Parts: sequence; structure tokens; C-alpha cells
Amino acid sequence: MVAEAELLTCCASRRWAVEVAGGRPYASLAALAEASGKALQDLDWTDVLEALAAHPRIGERVAGGEREARWSRGEQAGAAGGGDAVQAALVEGNRAYEERFGHVFLICATGKTAEEILADLRVRRGNDDGTEVAAVRSELAAITALRLAKLIGGA
Repeated sequence: MVAEAELLTCCASRRWAVEVAGGRPYASLAALAEASGKALQDLDWTDVLEALAAHPRIGERVAGGEREARWSRGEQAGAAGGGDAVQAALVEGNRAYEERFGHVFLICATGKTAEEILADLRVRRGNDDGTEVAAVRSELAAITALRLAKLIGGA
């Protein structure tokens, strides 16, 4: 279905895309965002992991010209800043995070500097599992909301 394919560029959970597409039409972006948030809250952790699998590591340059790759590059633009030491710390931090939690570090990086992202990464590496699951869900919701606005706005 075309709507589901479009939605998957915002969040790569198939369950989320089916649920949100099934609620169409939406009267406004706010109504769509509300339905998206509800669908995200209802996802099983395996569905969240499916969405995470589509996200590149923070600070990695995303290749390709498709919409999702362009969005990711724009969202992570601040992560490219910072000096070599910050970039090396992001690489190491990503590795340690993935060893600790078993999935990519997800953060809504839009508008954040590399130093801010690194600080958040360091804090979140110390989270217990439950706290980090909640943080991941919150960051996924923020990224998805931004991408839905871009999708509807034609960006």
C-alpha cells in the first residue's frame, strides 16, 4: 500500500505504519501526530527494534538520495561538527552503548551539536534498561513527529 510505504520513511516499524495508515484520513497534522503517538506507545519492543534497525549510527554519514537518507543527513547535521576528539568519542560511545543495550543509540539530533549529542550519549549509557527503553521510545516519537511534518509538508 502506498500510504504504508510513505509512512515507513517516517518510522520503519511495519506495525506502526499499518496502524497509522489504517486510521486515514486525518483531519490535520495534529490528528495524524496524535494517532502516530498512540501507535508508537502501543508497539511491542520487537516493533521498536525494527524501527531502530533503519536508523544509522549517530555521526555516520548516510549515503543515498532517497528521502529518508536526505532527512537523516539533515537531522544529524550537527553531529558532523565538533573536532576529531568529539567524533572519536561518538564512535566509541556508540560502540559502548550498543554493547550495553544491544541496539543503535537513537536520539532526535535535530538542532543539537556534536557535543550535546555526546553528552546525552554518555548520560544514557548509564541508564538502567527500563529508563533507556522509555528514552528510546521518546526519541523515536520525536523523530517520527518531525518526519511526519516533513512528509505532509512535502519536504
